[in-house]
Amino acid sequence: MEWSETRLRAALAVKAEPSSDYELNDLAPPDTPLRPAGVLAAFHEDDGRLVLTKRASGLRHHPGQIALPGGKLDPGDADEIAAALREAREEVGLDPAQVDLIGTLPPHRTVTGFAVTPVLGIIRGGFTPVAEPGEVDEVFTLPFAHISDPTRYRIEQRRWRGGWRSYHAAPHGPYYLWGATARILLGLARRLQA
Repeated sequence: MEWSETRLRAALAVKAEPSSDYELNDLAPPDTPLRPAGVLAAFHEDDGRLVLTKRASGLRHHPGQIALPGGKLDPGDADEIAAALREAREEVGLDPAQVDLIGTLPPHRTVTGFAVTPVLGIIRGGFTPVAEPGEVDEVFTLPFAHISDPTRYRIEQRRWRGGWRSYHAAPHGPYYLWGATARILLGLARRLQA
């Protein structure tokens, strides 16, 4: 699919249910409170390429994984949108003033106990990413044609906590997009096709 800001905005009007890391597996989510978090799906206005990060290999949680910039709400954050914008500034150097917010997707429940709200935005003007040392090993982009095509996503499995866990993946070149990030973007791709 070719980049279209109009199509991206229209996709937000398509009804969708929240997603979960548990949906492909025969596991019931634990009955525990979820911690709110926000991630920013920021698309460049010129060609729709999506900004992603490769998390630092030394991190305690999700080292080396591909992720959307974002994280849990801090006490000073008004909501998940504020958290996503703050984290994007910290992790990749994206000025919130450059982001034209267009809406949110339904929350995604992770196996690590977060309710992640994906925030969609368009990056206006030039942007040169700066990776936060110690937290981000690399900032890169993936083409809109890859992100927006549901056929690029597949179901894979790996051993996890003594059993097999199924998850979504959409590898692209050297980048292994998988797990919660892949599932969030697959939900968007499906809405773009509707």
